[in-house]
Order: sequence, then structure tokens, then C-alpha cells
Amino acid sequence: MAPVTSLAAVADASMAEVAAHLFPHFARRETRERSIAYLRGLIAPVERKNGWQLAEAAGDRTPDCVQDFLRRSPWDPDAVRNDLQAYVAEHFGEPEGVLSVDETGFPKKGEKSAGVQRQYSGTMGRIDNCQIGVFLSYAGSKGRTFLDRRLYLPESWCVDFRRRREADIPKRITFQTKPKMGLEMVEAALERGIPARWVTADTVYGNDSHLRRALEKRPIGFVLAVLSSQRIGLSDAQSVAEEMPPSAWRRLDAGKGSKGPRRSDWAYYRFPLLAEGWEKGLLIRRGIGKEREQQYYLVHAPIGTPLETLARVAGTRWTIECCFEEAKNDIGLDHYEVRSWTGWYRHITLAMFAHAYLAVVRQRMSGKKKRTRRSRRRFAAVDDSRSAAYDLPSCLGRIPSPSCRHWLVALA
Repeated sequence: MAPVTSLAAVADASMAEVAAHLFPHFARRETRERSIAYLRGLIAPVERKNGWQLAEAAGDRTPDCVQDFLRRSPWDPDAVRNDLQAYVAEHFGEPEGVLSVDETGFPKKGEKSAGVQRQYSGTMGRIDNCQIGVFLSYAGSKGRTFLDRRLYLPESWCVDFRRRREADIPKRITFQTKPKMGLEMVEAALERGIPARWVTADTVYGNDSHLRRALEKRPIGFVLAVLSSQRIGLSDAQSVAEEMPPSAWRRLDAGKGSKGPRRSDWAYYRFPLLAEGWEKGLLIRRGIGKEREQQYYLVHAPIGTPLETLARVAGTRWTIECCFEEAKNDIGLDHYEVRSWTGWYRHITLAMFAHAYLAVVRQRMSGKKKRTRRSRRRFAAVDDSRSAAYDLPSCLGRIPSPSCRHWLVALA
């Protein structure tokens, strides 16, 4: 049997692949090396991924080089984002891919950070002083990770030229609603060739009729959450759900959650009007238990799409929340200490690349686990101790030094 490839070897090979994507965007050798050092710092098992600790992980005595890399070095985070999308499509792309749009809050003190103000954050569940980022993620059978990001700029910032100038906000940036940002990211990803058949999002985006009409025109399927008061003809979503006969409900899994399969009762009401191979409808999800809480989704899907598929797509929206949790806990998505517009985009873009990198490493090691298990069934004499090489959660190590060839990767 072929020798088992270690996690360190897979991690090194995967980082070399990431470097091939990143290096063309940096003109100087020092900046190229800094980009990889920054990524290694983000995936290192340190408590905070701020300037000081990232500098220590890179072997620097002060955070000056890290700060200069985020603020003043000449590189374009949008160009890096484009290569990130090509990287994600290469490793996770599939025809049934699902694009998810959602937002997350970044708590901040003071009023200098670009876009910061007292505003509602669903992440914190309250109004607080924070920045809001709108994100696009990709999910398929091979894995999940981020594709794009936008920093929400409140209207008060758009007309405050002094604050804009101090935060280096480009003049071309004007006020946009969060649904508009989400739609532009979806359209840009599709135009770049990201393979996807579905779009999903919560009620902030599902209740926006302009977003829904734009997706219908492309056309692409969607399963978008809406409020119970959403108009359905002369009625509303809640009334339609109450009129569904018992025979219309089916108990289905909407994918795996942190506590196992997420089972719910589902029903689907098809609207009578069809258009060139597409249908519309209302998907209803009802919880199992005493409260039996209901959720509602407007659907645009190919004619005859099974209820199981619609439930799976609705459940896939949960994956972007998993990406937020992983990126904040393990990558330091929210640990940045920059105030400028450009600094935010640079840190967030590299953090998304680090998240995608870890997802690829996890995918490759998972594939090796499966192949090794099949080999064990075929070759009974294989030593079981080799399975330790695949115990990803246990591969936690010290902060890697720049000279360490096989640095250890922390995987959630």
C-alpha cells in the first residue's frame, strides 16, 4: 500500500498552491513573502490575530511591517478576491452549488473605523457600535467557504466628507442597501463563472422584491426566507401555511447541524403561473416540538423540482453562519485593528483566503481518510496506529516560526 501522506505535507503543498494564486498580485518579493506570512499568522493557534501577534508569528520585533502591509503597500484586494473565487471554484465548484448571502457585525470602539456607528447587528442581537460586513459564500457537497465581501457604509457616512477622507473611503463609494450589495456580489460571481444553481438568504434579502426579480431574469433558482406577512396573491404566507392539508407535509432532513440531522416538517405551495421552464412557490418549514415554529421561503425553481431539493437548499443557508463562526474563532476575521476602508478589505480578503485554504486541506485529508479506510478493509495487516495521522482536530501546535518547513495547522 502507498505510504500515508501527513497533514504537514498536505498543508505545505496546499500553501504552495495558494502562493501561486497570491504572488502575481504583489510586485515586490518582500510583499509576496509578507502575504504568506500573514496567512500563516491567521491560521496559527494564537488567541488574537492582531498586529502584534501576527508580527510575532512572522518573526518581527514590532507590528510596523504588518500595519504597512495592510495600509500602504500597493496591492489590490479585489484582484486577490477574484483569484480566491477561481481557487474556490477549482476545489469546490459543482453544478448544484449554492450561493448564500448574509451579514455579520464587527464590534468597534470609537467613531474612526470606516462605516462604524450604532446600528443593529444580528450577530450580537442588539443595536451596538459596530461595522457591518455583507458576505457571499459558496457551498456544495465538497465543502463550504467565502467568495466575496462588502463593507456596509451607512448613509450618515456617505455625506460626512471629513470622516470619509480620514478613513480613506474612495469617492466612487455611494450608499447601497444590503440587498443591493448582496445582489451585486451574486451577479459578479456568476459572471466570473462560479458554478451555482441556487441562491439563498435570510429575510433581510428575501423580502427585497428588486433582488428577487433580478435573480429571476438571469435566471437562477432561489430559496429566500421571507416574513409571515409576505403577500401571496390576496393572502399572506402564514395564511397559506394554515390552509395546507395534512397530506402536504413531509418530514425531511435539511442537512447536518452541530447536533446531527436537522429534521423538520416541510410543505410546498406551487403558484399557478409558470414561465419558460420555471415555477414559483412558497416553501414552509415547521419545527418539530411543542412550539412548532414556522419559517417561510419564496421559491424560484426549475419546474418539477422535488421538495427534498428545496428543503436541502433552504438548509444550506446555515452554512454561511458556520463560515462566520469558523472564521471568527479560528482565522481572526474580526480581530483586525485597522480603521481605513482599504485596511478592512485587505484583512478580510486574506482571512477569507485563509478560510478557503483550511477548507481545502480538510477536504484533502478527508479524502485520504476514506481511501485509507477502504484500503484497511482490503489489507487487514495494516497497522491501526496510522489512523492518528488523520486526526485533524488534534493537529494543534505552537506558533510556527518563519523557518519552520512543516508548520502545524489548526482546524476547527
